[in-house]
Amino acid sequence: MNAEARDTVLLAPMEGLLDFVLRDILTRVGGIDRCVSEFIRITDQLLPERVFLRIVPELHHGGRTLAGVPVRAQLLGSDPGCMAENAARLAGLGPAGIDLNFGCPAAVVNRHGGGASLLREPETLTAVVGAVRRAVPAHMPVSAKMRLGYDDDTRAVECALAIEAGGAGELVVHGRTKAQAYRPPAYWERIADIRAAVKIPVVANGEIWTVEDARRCRELSGCDTLMIGRGAVRDPGLGLAIKADRQGMQAAVDWPDLLPLVADFWRIVCSRIEPRARAGRLKQWLNFLRRRFPEAEAAYQAIKTVNDPVLVEAWLAQALRSGGLEQPVAHPRVPETA
Repeated sequence: MNAEARDTVLLAPMEGLLDFVLRDILTRVGGIDRCVSEFIRITDQLLPERVFLRIVPELHHGGRTLAGVPVRAQLLGSDPGCMAENAARLAGLGPAGIDLNFGCPAAVVNRHGGGASLLREPETLTAVVGAVRRAVPAHMPVSAKMRLGYDDDTRAVECALAIEAGGAGELVVHGRTKAQAYRPPAYWERIADIRAAVKIPVVANGEIWTVEDARRCRELSGCDTLMIGRGAVRDPGLGLAIKADRQGMQAAVDWPDLLPLVADFWRIVCSRIEPRARAGRLKQWLNFLRRRFPEAEAAYQAIKTVNDPVLVEAWLAQALRSGGLEQPVAHPRVPETA
C-alpha cells in the first residue's frame, strides 16, 4: 500500500480561473498545504525564463506564495525531449516541484496532442515522465495529474502504472474522463482502483465542494490527501473546514473576514492585469462566491454591469465601510472601459 501524507489539502490548477492572484489570496486564508500552477504549454521550443516567471511569479519568492505555501509549476506537452529541456530550465528557477498535466479536457489542447489526449498513449506517458524526471535534479519532486481516461475509463490503471513507471513521485487523479469534462458526479471509487495498483502516493480530485464531499471522497477513494479547485474558489475556507472536520471540529470563513481579501484580490488584479480585464476578474470570483455567501450575491449584483475600474474601486471602498451591501457609485452616463 502506498504511503500518503495524512490530512493534506492541495489547491488545484485551473486555467483561466485559479492563477497566481487567487493562489495568493486563498493561501492567505489557510488550510492549503501545496498549490499547483495552471499549465505552461510546451510545444516545440525552449521557452524563455520570462514565460515561466509570468505564469508562476512565485518563482521570485522561492517557489512559494507570499503566505509561504509551496507551488509546483505545471507543464503540458507531449514531446519528451522538449518537455525535458523546458523542465530543466524551469527547475533552475527553483519551483517547489514540477507537475505534468495529463488531464486537461480542453478541445484545443487535446487536438494538439496535450492534456488528456495522452491517456490514449500510455507509452508516451512513460516517455514524457521519464524524460522530465531525468532532466531535473534528483531532489526536485516530479508529480503528474491525470483523468480516468479519454473516452472511457478502461485504461485508467494502465495509464497510472505508465506514469509511475516513468518515475513520478505522486499522482493526482481527477475522478472523471475527458469526455465527462466537469459534469457530476466524480467517480471516486475508480481512484481507489488506481491507488490499489500503484505504489506512489495518490491524491483524489474532483467534485469536492463541501466537508461532506471530502468525507465521502476519502471513503470511496481511500485517499487521505485531497486536491480542491472550484470548491475552494467558491468557499475559501474549505481547506480549513476539511482539516477541522478530521479533528472533530468545525471551521468556517465568514464574509466579514473574506471581504478584505476580496479587496486585496482587486488590488493585485489592478497591479498585474490589463485595465479592460480587471472588472471581469472580480466578477468571475464573485460569481463563485455568491453560491456560498449571500453577501457575495449582493456584491455581484451591485457591480455586474460595471466595467470601469475606477467605479469598482469606489464600490469596494463603500463595501469595506458597510459590510459589502452598498450599491456601486455609478452614473449611467459615465463611460466604461470595456
